[in-house]
Amino acid sequence: MCRLFGFRSVINSGVHRSLLAADNALGTQSNEHPDGWGVAFYIDGAPHVTRSPSTALGDQLFHRLSGVVSSMTVLAHVRKATKGPKTVLNCHPFQYGRWVFAHNGDIPNFDEKREALMGEVSPHLRRYVLGETDSEVVFYVILSKLSGFGPLSKQHAVEDVAAALAEALARVREICDTAESRSLLSVMLTDGETMVAVQGGKELHWSTYKSRCADRDSCPKLSPECEAPTESGYVNHLLVSSEPLLGENVWTELAEGDVIGVDWRMRMMQAPLAKRQLHVVNA
Repeated sequence: MCRLFGFRSVINSGVHRSLLAADNALGTQSNEHPDGWGVAFYIDGAPHVTRSPSTALGDQLFHRLSGVVSSMTVLAHVRKATKGPKTVLNCHPFQYGRWVFAHNGDIPNFDEKREALMGEVSPHLRRYVLGETDSEVVFYVILSKLSGFGPLSKQHAVEDVAAALAEALARVREICDTAESRSLLSVMLTDGETMVAVQGGKELHWSTYKSRCADRDSCPKLSPECEAPTESGYVNHLLVSSEPLLGENVWTELAEGDVIGVDWRMRMMQAPLAKRQLHVVNA
């Protein structure tokens, strides 16, 4: 299995602590998930993706990148391979246009079901599936469903992204799950503005505020939502991680089947994915 980390913020933020410096940072987690890593961050709305089949903690590129990345949107992943060999094409995050995706989980009978899953991918997208993982195919199934809400290049509402995720993951389960085996589909998806995460059987935690912000005396964007649960429905940051990162952030565990996300205005959404009852917090 793998480990995920993502954040959206109203200001450019560094990721050195989350990726490397914290006691249980993503790099440290790569000791148990040694089969590759990837970091995606956005500059002027465009994703920049770096991937490597090396173990993150032992890779100097990962160390250098973690020290220089500063962005309003970051998605990172360390891999423990279940499908496909250790190659850069099989490392997450996967990218298509502005969309970036990472997965923690497994489809146990993927080899038998790959052709059926590829049948769920829009014909014009199939040529972009370059690797051998179940994760990449799931990404393109999701994009195919999302394209039903309009061109992938346009700005999508967080509710539409969540609905596309619900439809795609339900279809994957219909095709692949049996009485003896069940797909694990915890995922994160972002276009740099909207970000949505789903707990699909592997643990995910989220945070939107800190017990006390270390930058409260200097940050121009400080608001009550930075140090307490939101009452307005808007947040200044959203972090999602397979494991809570030690520090000031207050973490909540997502229940299986739940979705958490923000739109381009940092309006937060939390809901049970399966019921598609997409509740925008206090909005």
